[in-house]
Amino acid sequence: MKVKASLKADPSKGDILVRRRGRLYVINKKDPNRKQRQKGPARKK
Repeated sequence: MKVKASLKADPSKGDILVRRRGRLYVINKKDPNRKQRQKGPARKK
């Protein structure tokens, strides 16, 4: 998974932008190697 400062999702390649637990993720069912995460707030324990 790539961790990037700013995410760009390409819908033509099957990318979907999803927000989970305050972080932005790019998920891709067609090409799982295109996963990305944007650094978000630290997790609370």
